[in-house]
Amino acid sequence: MSISNLANAELDFRNVCGWPRHLQLMASSVLGIVVLVAGYFLVINSQLEQLNEVRAKEVTLKQELEQKQLLASNFDAYQEQNKVMRDMFNSMLQQLPGKAEIAELLVDISQAGIGNGLEFQLFKPQQEQIKEFYAELPIQIRVVGTYHQFGNFISDTAALSRIVTLHNISIRKADKSDSSKLVMDLTAKTYRYLSEEEQAEYKKAKKEGKK
Repeated sequence: MSISNLANAELDFRNVCGWPRHLQLMASSVLGIVVLVAGYFLVINSQLEQLNEVRAKEVTLKQELEQKQLLASNFDAYQEQNKVMRDMFNSMLQQLPGKAEIAELLVDISQAGIGNGLEFQLFKPQQEQIKEFYAELPIQIRVVGTYHQFGNFISDTAALSRIVTLHNISIRKADKSDSSKLVMDLTAKTYRYLSEEEQAEYKKAKKEGKK
């Protein structure tokens, strides 16, 4: 039977058994293909998606395992480094004066200048600037002397047992007629460790400021 005759043929879909043999075979083949395609999309495709999800999870788990293994292998080194950092931190804290020691430190700074023959024109502590665990105390200083005296003063200040840093240093002539006399302006900063109560107050004020 030709395709044109097949198209014009009247087929009873309720009685497939009455169809010609070759049409029954063709219908069976088409039905089989439809079943296979439907099975692929309904079963196989779903399983492939699940497989891809499992593979993705496997990659993630491997990465997490590698990270944990790396952390475990470096744990001893991390502990040692942490101990070194704590020791350094504690050593620096010991160089920070307490609140009661600030006055003594200010005297030490001024004595470092006087001992090197400097003439103080200004020695003015400023308002404390509170940080997270320490307070910073700036001091405006103006002294008259020579380059050599300035150098010795800076060296002696750096050698103090407490931390003192010098900032915004400027030097100019004190008198146009005498080039040997110079004026040095600078800001010295010293630091003190905050007590536990002061740290708690700072954190509370900072937290309330964010509200």
